[in-house]
Parts: sequence; structure tokens; C-alpha cells
Amino acid sequence: MCRGLSALPSTCIERAKEMKVHLGHFLHKSKVIGDCDNLPPVKEERITKVIRPSAEDTLKGGQFFEKLLTNKRGVAAFRAFLRSEFSEENIDFWLACEEYKNTKTGSKLTLKAQKIYDEFIKVQAPKEVNLDSLTREMVTRNLSDLTSSCFKVAQERTYSLMEKDSFPRFLKSNFFLELLKYI
Repeated sequence: MCRGLSALPSTCIERAKEMKVHLGHFLHKSKVIGDCDNLPPVKEERITKVIRPSAEDTLKGGQFFEKLLTNKRGVAAFRAFLRSEFSEENIDFWLACEEYKNTKTGSKLTLKAQKIYDEFIKVQAPKEVNLDSLTREMVTRNLSDLTSSCFKVAQERTYSLMEKDSFPRFLKSNFFLELLKYI
């Protein structure tokens, strides 16, 4: 049952605010520090202060999800989580589409489009993503007239699925807690 924020206990609101601050610090520091694997882990007492958000709080986490996907460590942690849920193909497809959109050469566009289709879109593909038949058909038609946005609808659906379904569970997982150690 969904209640307004005023009906929630103040501790829930404080937890949500604390999680937002923690994630904001992580994303900011990782941009400043870069990809440095020699960072000392955070002391155990700091980890115990991290409180997992409620399901309602995580639904508001769209901006967190977007930022997570722009961070190498965040993507790695999220991929590991998805692998544990047997849905790693979603992040792989989304990333392949991002790379595809940035392709400039026409011949490379054709090769990458076919590879993405064969690996993720066609029925019985090795990493087939969960798409409805209309989206799958649209992508198939788009392959005859390649543009940098021919996978756009399929990518958006996969993004939405990850954001609304997988990401809230990720925020409550040990994968997320491990990620926070590098803050």
C-alpha cells in the first residue's frame, strides 16, 4: 500500500536521504579518482551505517540508475548482480547499443548492427533479451535502413526493465554494499 511521504516514519525518509548522499559521494569521487583499484576499503563501522533503501525509495532512483551506468565500477557491480540473477544480457545489450550509437563509419555500423541483432535480438540468440514481438519486429525492419537509432526502442525497453525491476533489488543487495566500500 503506497502512502505519502508525510505518512512514512521519519527514519525511512532519513534512510532515503542518507542513501542518496552515499550514492552521490560515490559517483562524484569515482569521477575525481578515476579507475584506481588500489583504494583502501572503507572501515567496517562505516559500512554498517549504510542502510538499504525501501522498495518505495528505490522507485525514485532513476537519476541514481542513470549515474550508475556512467561509472565503470558501478556498471561492473551491476553486471555482477545481474549475472547472479541470470539477466546479464540486459546490461550487455544496453552497452552494445551505446557503443553502436557512437559508431561513425558506415561499414562498421553495418557490422555492429548485425552482431547486436545476432547476439541479442533474433529468436534463440545466445544472449537474447526479453522483447515483445512488436519491438523485435521493429528492430528487424530497422536493419534494412540502418541509422544510429535503429535499436533505440529495444534499448529503451531494456533500460526501463533494468531500472524498474533489477535496480531496486541491486540497491538492496550485497553487490551494492561492496560497491560502497570504494567510496
